[in-house]
Amino acid sequence: MVLGLPIIGSHVAQIAITTTDTVMMGWYGVEELAGLVLAGSMFFVIFLVGAGFSFAVLPMVANASEIGDDVKVRRVTRMGLWASALYALLLIPFMWWSKSWLLALGQEDVTAQFAQDYLRIAGFGLFPGLFVMVMKNYLAALERTQFVLWLTVVSAVLNALLNYALVFGNWGAPELGVRGAAIASVAIVSLSFPILVFYAISVVPEHALFKRIWVIDIDALTHVFKLGWPIGLTNLAETGLFTATAIMVGWVGTHELAAHGIALQWAGLTFMVHLGLSNAATVRVGRAIGRKDMIGLKRGSIMVTAMSFGFAFLIVAVFVIFPEALISVFIDHKDEARDQIIAVGVGLLAMAALFQIADGIQVIGLGLLRGAQDTRVPMIYAGISYWMIGIPAGYVIGFIWDYGAVGIWMGLVFGLSVAAILLSVRFWTRLERNEFH
Repeated sequence: MVLGLPIIGSHVAQIAITTTDTVMMGWYGVEELAGLVLAGSMFFVIFLVGAGFSFAVLPMVANASEIGDDVKVRRVTRMGLWASALYALLLIPFMWWSKSWLLALGQEDVTAQFAQDYLRIAGFGLFPGLFVMVMKNYLAALERTQFVLWLTVVSAVLNALLNYALVFGNWGAPELGVRGAAIASVAIVSLSFPILVFYAISVVPEHALFKRIWVIDIDALTHVFKLGWPIGLTNLAETGLFTATAIMVGWVGTHELAAHGIALQWAGLTFMVHLGLSNAATVRVGRAIGRKDMIGLKRGSIMVTAMSFGFAFLIVAVFVIFPEALISVFIDHKDEARDQIIAVGVGLLAMAALFQIADGIQVIGLGLLRGAQDTRVPMIYAGISYWMIGIPAGYVIGFIWDYGAVGIWMGLVFGLSVAAILLSVRFWTRLERNEFH
């Protein structure tokens, strides 16, 4: 809990930034909200694929730190930054010309235009954003999470203030709509990175992270890449599932897409708790393997899984009992489409309640396996679960069986459930066979 709670808090504060964007854009206009939802889904996919390299840093630094190998800690972290920079350089052009891709995927012209307006600015935040992820995972692996928590909380507050100014044109600022939300996000993440660098240099100067940072370390970069690319593709499989869902919901209609974005914000907010527990599990497993403590590894794994279960059941109750109140937070009470969006959103939150448990179990399974630096087979499991089961099921239920947006979300439930089963079975089977060393 000492390690997990600050990580959870950091993730919750991080998702609060995108939640703030969604809330304020919902107050600004339905078409702008739909564009932001679409752009946010695309950016999230691109970002989390690149974050695979930072997630690779987490178990590697935890393991190296446990055995006192400061040189490996430095090499791995530096090459995590290198890999992130190279990835960002490749992906920015895709976001700059995103409208043509979105139109080809069947999105409405106005929605695609607003999405491109956001992505053309947000894309430049990919560099500092991925660098921040590397530094957060480096510090989490060293179990120095308190500062990251408070920095993220402050960032969320500043982002809300900047959004209020730049989206609506308050306090003398220009009214920029979706562009204002993008500028705010880029500004905050660009400020966070140098602060994290200064903190890291101050508290662990012996690692000398940025000494000769311009020199490429082929061996360490290769190691980071080998562990990170399966994590990135696993992230792609999962987040791509949600992005594909957003695209399919966009085929149903603009109001449905707006409702999808709101429901996804609540589901994403609760998921951050499971993700924080998953990250804590990765650190604990990496350190336990480093000191060859299999009994501690097993006990910790049981505890983190139980905590995820307990939280999931709590959120199921909240989503089922208070759906209208949760959806209405994001919509201006004067908006003519309010009732229609709430009606769709209530059904989507019911589906989100269904996949809470499965989503928690699958991300905990991923975290446990990553701690053991087992990433390739989980990548295959993710591809099968999300794309061979989740997406086809969503399409069939949503369009062929005509359940609309709610049916598309049912596909999420199927995909996440299969992933949860496969990943859990792999970890516990390997643990019982004593294959982690």
